[in-house]
Amino acid sequence: MNLKNRVAVITGAGSGIGRATALSLARRGCHVAMADIDGAGLEQTQALASAAGVRVSAHPLDVANREAVAALPAAVLQEHGRADLLVNNAGVALAGSFDQVSEADFDWLMEINFHGVVRMTRAFLPLLRASDDACIVNVSSVFGLISPPGQCAYSASKFAVRGFSNALRHELAGTSVGVSVVHPGGVATAIARRARVPVGADADEMCRRLSLVEKLLRLPPEQAGEIIVRGVEKCRARILVGRDALIIALIERLFPVSYWRVLAPRLES
Repeated sequence: MNLKNRVAVITGAGSGIGRATALSLARRGCHVAMADIDGAGLEQTQALASAAGVRVSAHPLDVANREAVAALPAAVLQEHGRADLLVNNAGVALAGSFDQVSEADFDWLMEINFHGVVRMTRAFLPLLRASDDACIVNVSSVFGLISPPGQCAYSASKFAVRGFSNALRHELAGTSVGVSVVHPGGVATAIARRARVPVGADADEMCRRLSLVEKLLRLPPEQAGEIIVRGVEKCRARILVGRDALIIALIERLFPVSYWRVLAPRLES
């Protein structure tokens, strides 16, 4: 896919992987429509992307808000006149085991991590179909390949993104719209620090778990963004981000049921 003079719509662009992906696209001459619930972060990304000399628009957005998502395509059309690439990156995390997590918190996470992806795809698919070369890029996780204990809600949402993306790719085969699913490994973002903690959970135990996760977040977001964009350019159906993601994907294929016995000692050491 030649990204020069294309228009990309990116959620979660205010920081982390979303910001890095937006900047990688801008460096290739791709115009960007950026969305995020974090207005201040969005403004910073907009300033950085504008330095590349491309057209940049910023759209404050909560992907859990049906009406706001439904209104976004018209705003993007007004600013850019088209859309060729949709990057569904917005996501949140939730600490705690299944019996610690309330139904409300579980639903909150699914509304953003999964239903937000579905809503954005439904809203923008007509615009993408109008392009001669388009792609939907859905960001899952390595936890959409494996399911660690303590990650029931998050892993469920990321497996759902993976399944949705794979089925949609098959449905759109033969059209101008491709579908890529992204599985980042440990990328150094703030997602663990911002994770919602269940009410009544042991504070020390939650702190220990989140600290363990943070130690695994090593890959700079800038490298993650480049890997994702290179994968889009090559029209890859699956984009694994980071050496740890490559290793985890291999171990899951070799040990589809017992992979956790192999991985747990390495991840928790």
